[in-house]
Amino acid sequence: MTDRPHGYSRYRLDGCRCYTCGWAVAQYNDAREQAMRLGTWQPWTDAEPVRAHLRNLQSCDMGLRAIAAAAGVDRQRLNAVLNGRPERGTGPQEKVRPELAAAVLAVEPTLDNLAPSTLINPLGTQRRAHALVAVGWPQHHLAVAIGMLPRNFGAMLLRPNVLARRAREMRDLYAARWNADPAAYGATEGGINRARRYAADRGWAPVGAWDEDTIDDPAAVPEWTGVCGTPAGAAVHYRIGVPVCPPCCEARAEARRARKQLCAADNDAA
Repeated sequence: MTDRPHGYSRYRLDGCRCYTCGWAVAQYNDAREQAMRLGTWQPWTDAEPVRAHLRNLQSCDMGLRAIAAAAGVDRQRLNAVLNGRPERGTGPQEKVRPELAAAVLAVEPTLDNLAPSTLINPLGTQRRAHALVAVGWPQHHLAVAIGMLPRNFGAMLLRPNVLARRAREMRDLYAARWNADPAAYGATEGGINRARRYAADRGWAPVGAWDEDTIDDPAAVPEWTGVCGTPAGAAVHYRIGVPVCPPCCEARAEARRARKQLCAADNDAA
């Protein structure tokens, strides 16, 4: 018995003649006939872009099972696109259905569908951990929360890559505790203060300085002041005792250049 859902495929491949399968075939035939009348009938499309995308996903450590699940298609269909059907003596498919192509090409190697052991860029994980420490979360509390030994947690933050499963755990922990009180989870006042000092000494940005939409972006910088990237930003940095960030340095330099140009213009006019 097949576990294929009732519909067009089960009617054609498994011979099911139930109402649901029959109705699906009737709808398919109606749509096909209408598309043929309009000249838009395209039952097949080139398989090579699909094959190239599958190989790209595999290079990101996504297996066919994970890709098939993300695309909502049968794994054997993807295997046929890549390798053909040796038991039938056929090579890789040259053509595929447009709906299969669209489903596969829509799959991207996101954090949620990467294999747990995939090594990825650690930047987002580091930023989230640093931000939590900066607001008072002792590192050993964070380590315990994701099932790690404290010494291993600290080492993880120094490595050039991180396991995808650890990145997911740190992302979820950050989402749950970024605005929580560490004391409510057992952190002592002394531990909270030490965590804050530790982060401050290393210039780690707190949670309020990061936007969740850009915290994983290597080009993003923390928004320390609320006016970072403007001429007023540098003064706020000094007032709160935080080193001036690159956008504020650039804004300050640009303001100085503008003042010099204005003074030079005034001197020329005089």
